[in-house]
Amino acid sequence: MTNTICNKITILGIGNTLYTDEGLGVYALSPLEELYGSDDQVELVYGATDGMSLLGVVEDTDYLMVLDAINAGKEGGHIIQLQGEEIPTYYGVKMSIHQLGFQEVLLAAKLRERYPKHVMMIGMQPTSLELGVGLTTTNQSQLPALVQLVEKQINKWKNEII
Repeated sequence: MTNTICNKITILGIGNTLYTDEGLGVYALSPLEELYGSDDQVELVYGATDGMSLLGVVEDTDYLMVLDAINAGKEGGHIIQLQGEEIPTYYGVKMSIHQLGFQEVLLAAKLRERYPKHVMMIGMQPTSLELGVGLTTTNQSQLPALVQLVEKQINKWKNEII
């Protein structure tokens, strides 16, 4: 089974909003809603910690942008970009406290030969993963820069689709 042509761009925000910076992917969707909320070509998905129930979202797009907190051993607030094969789709690399479930989603899509043709993950090194609602001041201050990176990539993909 192979992917059919799908000109939809999906921005998927994942994370647990009960653990400060772990909720980054979900929190990042709010400013993106202002940019893309009425754009028929872009779908915003609040994935939170939905795990395998996100398989359909992943398989039904050729352009997937995943937003998440990423533990890369960097200083808090550091923005990380991964694309294509840089994004692990197996159990061996745990990039955030819920990521294991999402990595299984990516692996399942690959095994089913329905993996998106273009996948990018943009995230941020958490400053804190303590119980609490809202991003830390450090990560919140970096959110505009992260949104700019997402917007740049979405514009690039839109130009490819045309």
